[in-house]
Amino acid sequence: MSAAARIKRLIPQNILDLAPYPAETFRGSIKLDAMENPYPISEALSGKWLQALGAVDINRYPDPRAAILREKIRKFYDLDNAIEMAFGNGSDELIHLLCLVFAKDRSSVVLCPEPTFSVYKLAATAVGMDYVGIPLKRYDFSLDLEAMEAAVCEKQPSLVFLASPNNPTGNLLNISDIKKICSQTPGVVVLDEAYFRFANGSASAELLSIENLLVLQTFSKIGFAGLRLGVLFAANPWIEVIERVRMPYNINSLTQAGAVFAIENASYIDNQINLIVLERQKMFKRLLGMPGLRVWPSSANFILFKSLEMTGDEVFSGLLDAGILLKNMSGSGTALKDCLRVTIGTPSENERFLAALFIILSAS
Repeated sequence: MSAAARIKRLIPQNILDLAPYPAETFRGSIKLDAMENPYPISEALSGKWLQALGAVDINRYPDPRAAILREKIRKFYDLDNAIEMAFGNGSDELIHLLCLVFAKDRSSVVLCPEPTFSVYKLAATAVGMDYVGIPLKRYDFSLDLEAMEAAVCEKQPSLVFLASPNNPTGNLLNISDIKKICSQTPGVVVLDEAYFRFANGSASAELLSIENLLVLQTFSKIGFAGLRLGVLFAANPWIEVIERVRMPYNINSLTQAGAVFAIENASYIDNQINLIVLERQKMFKRLLGMPGLRVWPSSANFILFKSLEMTGDEVFSGLLDAGILLKNMSGSGTALKDCLRVTIGTPSENERFLAALFIILSAS
């Protein structure tokens, strides 16, 4: 029997229907596609960084509870003892674990406003849950609260994923809307705050008053994407359930040491975040000034835009020819047709992007 025949016989159809998460490999000069912090660790801190990693006993298994890191985070956020945390190999793993534990049967539903982070649908489908997407308002990508409330009532979801700021649209959700959805859903609401450091703060303070709210964060967007560390904050009972399916030693020793380093040098990271926010504001104004361009406001470290005269593929290819990689969102659904997402880079990277984009748009 061939491998193809065995796969067809043994693998569930929902898995065969999945497409792998697209991650670009790029060898050009400017990479602005993945919402990474463009600033590496400075020379002034590199010695401390290497010292922190060098102190790890790499021949030993990592601390399965990440006790030192856990305590650092608890003190940094001044968390109440009623709030616990679970760690994942990036927030992706935690999204998958959440879908795994809430997939009680084939009728279990994951509900999300769309467009949003594609891993929600990927994880839900992989574990056999029914994924339901509710369109955001077409013009400004704001939340259609009435449609969400109706869907919650009809579908009775086990999980609702809300991203704020949302990827790829960059907009924030209103905290009152989040509370309404929490009060109406029979399941839990996971608020994904991957980009909250570029916005106006976290909603984690609501965890004590909203028993079915969980908050998801990551170290990836603030300069430590290579560590692959996500953190889920929730009341103790929810974390205990997640811990039942989390694989042992999923957070390696180098990641734990690196995350502790990041917390101990929070002021350095804050300075970088401030630079990125300032560059975002400058880039938004520059993009608004380009004729034939539709630009959406952003509270994250990226901006969504589209040309009204060229296809997204044409703009994407022109920038790629200039050595600049963005995220082409055209294949993500009709609401994002011809849209591109640009990550905020360094000032020089942003200038080169803007200059190249202006030339491409002028040629049209």
